[in-house]
Amino acid sequence: MSLFDVLPIDHKFYAENLREFLPDKIFDAHTHIFKSKPAARAEATAEQRTVTWPDRVAAVNPVEDIEATASLMFPGKRYAPLMFGMPDVNTDLQEANAYVSACAVSRGYPALLLTSPDTPPDKLEADILRGGFSGIKVYLSYAPPYIPANEIRIFDFLPHAHLEVMDRRSWVVMLHISRPQRLRDPVNLAQLLEIERTYKNLRLIVAHVGRAYCNADAGDAFNVLKGTERMLFDFSANTNGRIFEQLINMAGSSRILFGSDLPITRMRMKRVERGGIYVNLVPRGLYGDVSGDPNMGELDPPESDSLTFFMYEEIEAFRQAALRTKLSHGDIEKIFWSNAADIFNYR
Repeated sequence: MSLFDVLPIDHKFYAENLREFLPDKIFDAHTHIFKSKPAARAEATAEQRTVTWPDRVAAVNPVEDIEATASLMFPGKRYAPLMFGMPDVNTDLQEANAYVSACAVSRGYPALLLTSPDTPPDKLEADILRGGFSGIKVYLSYAPPYIPANEIRIFDFLPHAHLEVMDRRSWVVMLHISRPQRLRDPVNLAQLLEIERTYKNLRLIVAHVGRAYCNADAGDAFNVLKGTERMLFDFSANTNGRIFEQLINMAGSSRILFGSDLPITRMRMKRVERGGIYVNLVPRGLYGDVSGDPNMGELDPPESDSLTFFMYEEIEAFRQAALRTKLSHGDIEKIFWSNAADIFNYR
């Protein structure tokens, strides 16, 4: 049995829009693998800090599912993922990282260590070396629980002591920024610039284009960040072509990475913007009762019959931005393969 259904609409969308656009090799710089979802604790240690709709896509996502997804969605293409666990306040980090490390060794794929800000720096360094990781994936869920969700700063979950280790070793930091204003938040921008100025050897990847999913989420950020030279951005789980266009104009093709955020982008959906927030439109009933989720909406036939994968919607939005900014085939190859392959020394 297939991992998920690939319908005629999907084959048609891929053939007409993506097959020729994508290079022969695809490096996916943002994937999660996990054997099970963490069980909820009896007492929450922090207020809800993240959206919950991604949990509707996959209860498990072992490395085999990543490979099967790539085979189904990108027929005829060579595919390699950068892997890390699923960040959650209830995740057993030791168990999650052990699984990722074992998969990286057996498959030869690069991987990042999920880490908590209270990890001693010497232990962090030892864990990365022991597990064969290329760096760390940090997440706002691990900020101290007494900090209100809307006030979490980058350095609350990515402390300077950890940045010093990453910089000394020239390792990778994958950063999912916090705060309601996302990329345009002045505190986020100030701290991103501080990392750029202070830590000149580490490789900082700002995930999801700084969570700028809606037009207003970027604000003046690309103008503020235009002087940066090393900061990288992946555009995982983002479908905003206007944001992509601004990113390309600011960063060029050498500091942009394709990332999917699998398994989340297996969702069958189309994203729209309503009232300044993103809404994922899905076939009615396919993902359960979504009536209480402001980031979810439903469609009925015939509208729902035209929905394809989140993955394809993301790449198509980037393709349109690439056309508008006149990126070359060489630029596309860099973004979808060689930029990340070079960072992780993957061949």
